[in-house]
Amino acid sequence: LGNLFWVLAYDTEYAMVDRDDDLKIGMKTSAITLGRFDVAAIVAFYLLLVLIWGVALAPLALGVPFWLAMGLVLAQVAWHFTLIRHRTREGCFTAFTSNHWIGFTLFAGIVASYALR
Repeated sequence: LGNLFWVLAYDTEYAMVDRDDDLKIGMKTSAITLGRFDVAAIVAFYLLLVLIWGVALAPLALGVPFWLAMGLVLAQVAWHFTLIRHRTREGCFTAFTSNHWIGFTLFAGIVASYALR
């Protein structure tokens, strides 16, 4: 479920890049559907990703590396907000293309937690 919100976040960032073109051809995207709430929704989607992963993985007691990684993901979410808040094509595209760092950070936190047990 957390991954679903992650996909919604980065897909909406990408949809914001093409919003003007999509409106011209009548395409319905998440960015168009969310309208002026697109940025808030993206941040909420990312926060739901972090919350769901945190709740799901907390019982595994992964320790400090995992929680540090979660903190780094939150920092990346804040950075994404700064990129998309003005809804520029460049900012939204940069947020979309750098999204893999969120996944890498989560992965690295889990791997480091198991490696340091």
